[in-house]
Amino acid sequence: MSDIENKAESTPRPKKRRATRKPRSKAPRPVAIVPPGSRPRRRIVAVTSGKGGVGKTNIVTNLAIALSRQGIRVLVVDGDFGLANVDLLLGIAPQFDLQDVILGGRKVSEIVLDGPDGIRIVPASSGVEELANLDEYRTEVLIRSLSDLDGEVDVILIDCPSGIGRGAVALAQVADPILVVTTPEPTAFSDAYAMIKVLCRRNIKCVPALVVNEADSEETAVAVAKRVRAVAKRFLNIDVEYWGAILADEAVPKSVLRQEPFLSTYPYSPAASCIYQLARRVLGMAPKEPAPSTPGPFTVVSRDEVPEEV
Repeated sequence: MSDIENKAESTPRPKKRRATRKPRSKAPRPVAIVPPGSRPRRRIVAVTSGKGGVGKTNIVTNLAIALSRQGIRVLVVDGDFGLANVDLLLGIAPQFDLQDVILGGRKVSEIVLDGPDGIRIVPASSGVEELANLDEYRTEVLIRSLSDLDGEVDVILIDCPSGIGRGAVALAQVADPILVVTTPEPTAFSDAYAMIKVLCRRNIKCVPALVVNEADSEETAVAVAKRVRAVAKRFLNIDVEYWGAILADEAVPKSVLRQEPFLSTYPYSPAASCIYQLARRVLGMAPKEPAPSTPGPFTVVSRDEVPEEV
């Protein structure tokens, strides 16, 4: 696995140049945005990945529905601020989005949409360069703005942008748990390790957990997880947990074309069963063994049992 470690080694950061003092301009300085006093107290779950195209957004939307069906009030935040995907997968056309919050002065509560099965959605924008390159300060302002919805949600589920950019890392590091999605492709799990490595260099609340998507079998997923866990233990000295697989299933691309979650269109598909198992892990319950072929019912967890952020 040294090839993964070699790939994950980040290039040295260039030294910051000291800004030279310029003569004062008569133009008025922009007013600084003042963030709310604290971050949300509700549990924040971040779903991220080292590379794009691994099905991360599909997992987020269906996981939100699985949690909602257990009585949990879920808020989905499309964290890919410049390339929105959540609304597309759900066939929703928002009138307002995060562009109106960050650049237009609206409150987050004014752009929240109602989605399927009672989930709520904070939509992002597409093709807005200012949002795609959002700095860490404005990202922190946005995260703290979600505290306005504390009384209305139990779990905040963030669909982080792919890759190890500063925006993706800034969103992920506020969460507990952090789910890193990969597929069995070597490039995908190599980049998943790179993401874990970058996150562990930051001030994060938990060790990231691994979810293997599009696996042809549970055995394949376990083998991928073992490789990533082994290199993380060797080079980072951390124990990455394996939180399960989402099996490859033709129901998934069919649902994407229909712009509907596969939990709704194909509720008894293998992928749907895997999502329910992942929802159990998020709620702090051990997954059923062996995993059922259909998503049968499991114990309903009340909102009071969902841990809050301190």
